[in-house]
Amino acid sequence: MSDDMVLKGPAESWVKQLDIPAADPTRSDQIKNGVSWLLSDDQIKHRAGGYVEYSRTVYKIVDRPGLDRGASIDLQFDPSRHKVTLNHLHIIRDGAVLDRLEGVEFDIFRRERDAEKGVFDGWLTAHVNIDDVRTGDIVDYGSTYEVTPLVGKDLFFKNFSTEWEEPVALIRTSIIWPSGQPLQIKTRGTRLKPSISPTGPDTTYLWEIPNPKPVNVEDNLPVTYPGWGSIDVASTANWQSVVDAVAPYYKPATVFPPAFAAKLDDIALRHPVPEDRMVEAMRLVQDQIRYVSLSMGAGSYVPRDPATVILSGFGDCKDKALLLVSSLVRLGIAAEVALADLDEGRALDQHLPALRDFDHAIVKARIGAKTYWLDATNYLQGGRAHNLAQPDYGFALPLSSTGGLEKMPSPVLTSPSIQIAEEFDFPRKPGDPLVLTVFSTYEDADADWMRGNFASRSLSEVSDAYLKYYNKQYPGIQTIAKPEIVDRRDGNIVSVKESYRLPAEALTANDLAKNFPIRAADLGNNSLPTPTIVDRTGPVSLGPQFYRRHKVTVRNLKARFSGESMKNVVTPYLSLKASWSNTPTELQVEWNFQTLATEVPAKAIADYLKTVDDLADQVRWQYDFTYEEPPADVQLSDPAKEQRQTVASMLLLSLLVGVPLFIAYRRGKRRAFGS
Repeated sequence: MSDDMVLKGPAESWVKQLDIPAADPTRSDQIKNGVSWLLSDDQIKHRAGGYVEYSRTVYKIVDRPGLDRGASIDLQFDPSRHKVTLNHLHIIRDGAVLDRLEGVEFDIFRRERDAEKGVFDGWLTAHVNIDDVRTGDIVDYGSTYEVTPLVGKDLFFKNFSTEWEEPVALIRTSIIWPSGQPLQIKTRGTRLKPSISPTGPDTTYLWEIPNPKPVNVEDNLPVTYPGWGSIDVASTANWQSVVDAVAPYYKPATVFPPAFAAKLDDIALRHPVPEDRMVEAMRLVQDQIRYVSLSMGAGSYVPRDPATVILSGFGDCKDKALLLVSSLVRLGIAAEVALADLDEGRALDQHLPALRDFDHAIVKARIGAKTYWLDATNYLQGGRAHNLAQPDYGFALPLSSTGGLEKMPSPVLTSPSIQIAEEFDFPRKPGDPLVLTVFSTYEDADADWMRGNFASRSLSEVSDAYLKYYNKQYPGIQTIAKPEIVDRRDGNIVSVKESYRLPAEALTANDLAKNFPIRAADLGNNSLPTPTIVDRTGPVSLGPQFYRRHKVTVRNLKARFSGESMKNVVTPYLSLKASWSNTPTELQVEWNFQTLATEVPAKAIADYLKTVDDLADQVRWQYDFTYEEPPADVQLSDPAKEQRQTVASMLLLSLLVGVPLFIAYRRGKRRAFGS
């Protein structure tokens, strides 16, 4: 791409040039990667139809790693709404200022970070490699962005951190805005206030933070807990302003391509009940329109016309949400698009209104007095209206009904959504194999996930993965038949049956029968966070609540075995309840595990971590199943059966089969309704 997409030239006259502050020598031991940060200065000024933002960054290369980190500059921009100018690039060496701006060459490239997810945002990166940078140099550069919003031209929003993880001599933010349009300010994790002063027809808001103490950002914090200080500055405190900016683009369509209209008419004919119409329309949009997000320019916030989406066969969240809303309205169901945030949605009420608060679009449907939240980007979703697994992203902003945030309901757990039953039939006579049959049942959102998982994998791949899992516990085990998968989609229940045999020689090898493991490795306790408690001040997020059950049955035993050493582990945050029963030839053990809260307060983390260890101890056991009950007329000096507990291996417990754990990129700072 041409390097004339980024200009070179001086900063505008209103920009104030600051003296470079000195680093605090007492914080030198906290410098990371060879870079000592000296100045972060952002200056913003209102302009008709947008604003101008000048940013200046100054840092010193103090060690060799700093050359890799600090000898280049990346300016990221959206060419549809940003005009970028590099104002200066100085190297300060031994007190002399070396001007490098004239020799700068821009390498412009497009880096689509989420292309593998079908998301394309059109942002560009202007890369500058700085020649002849040495350890001890100070790098000082400034750039200006002329910002012209394509949507919500009157909306302004700025968020900045008041503390960093690394030392910085000065953080400074200045905003010059018309006095007749006073800005709204909301702090989070800080009490810092700006100095506010009139400047002619404008008002200047200034924050200066000299030498802030570096913050230790703790792991596994809930999004509702501020891990560091930050400040929102916005042109409005009313969410209705955001609604007004985008709602005109989300009016339901009334005209559809004939083939799609015929499908909707067929739904109306076959399903007179509104709830059934809703589910059928949802499945139509979810399953027949694939996901691709073309979020370039105004496409970050403006959906494509539903007819275009239908004819192209693809769309992103906002495209599919509007198509589903349009379909529901045609079927006589009240519906509207709502904006959401996949990662930070539970903390939306802690922020000022802004378009960039959202990265997702969903559907709010209403039938009678009941509200349904639907995500059109899902696919192969099961259930009917009464048992539909609805999304919970925290807060959502409907675009027509209320003009304010609405709290999405969290699912109520009344029964396990994952149930695993392992049945071990020991050989009745020497030379026979042990037979293992596994029955797995997935319901609600877990059924939806498994349905999609199975659809994307071959049956052989699924079978091989299951076999590898059991072979690590019972070496030599063999598959008798491919897994039998039954999907009751309307009931939203996916069932799997697995069948294995363990040859007699494998059962006796390495005393496996004498040290026979039974375990519940799929309860989810192994996915619980275990952060350090050293200097911990924030709570620990446990994520969405879940409820799982694992049952083990062992048959054809030669003696009566018990589970009397098994214990319940119950706290205000976690609950593991174990039960067992037996006969002279059979042992049954059942574990029920559920999380009872979404987070653990800081004061309870030490007890919580001990509980996690206790859980691991209680879900893996070993038995000597070679033991035989002696005849009744034989007197033994020690009739006790051998039963030993083995401390749980967290590595083995991490081997979940069929239900892998979910991962979030943290989204970067560029936000769009594109996921």
